[in-house]
Amino acid sequence: MVKNVTSFSRSGLSDFVFQRVSAAIMALYTLCVLGFFLANPRVTYPDLVGYFGSMPMLVFSTLLIFATAAHAWIGMWTVGTDYIRQHYFGAHATTFRLFYQAGCVAIIFLYVVWALQLFWTL
Repeated sequence: MVKNVTSFSRSGLSDFVFQRVSAAIMALYTLCVLGFFLANPRVTYPDLVGYFGSMPMLVFSTLLIFATAAHAWIGMWTVGTDYIRQHYFGAHATTFRLFYQAGCVAIIFLYVVWALQLFWTL
């Protein structure tokens, strides 16, 4: 059996489930923030700091960051494995794909570090 070591969870079904769960987390977060703005039409900066600085929102925001990272990785991995193939890139397809995936991992890692720093140093 062939195993792809660059996959997020080593299974197409579990990648599918991870991506759907992460999308649901992102949708819930969006609805939560949208609900806050609809309930507080004249929101001020101290209101925002209080809302996003509360422990439940910090935890939810952290969950959102990791869900977004997982969602992005699965999507970018899928694009890379679908379109960076020997058919299009010749004998160097594997090298191109590995550089592409390394770049994706680096960008996602920087995003996670930056977002965590942003939320946790309010």
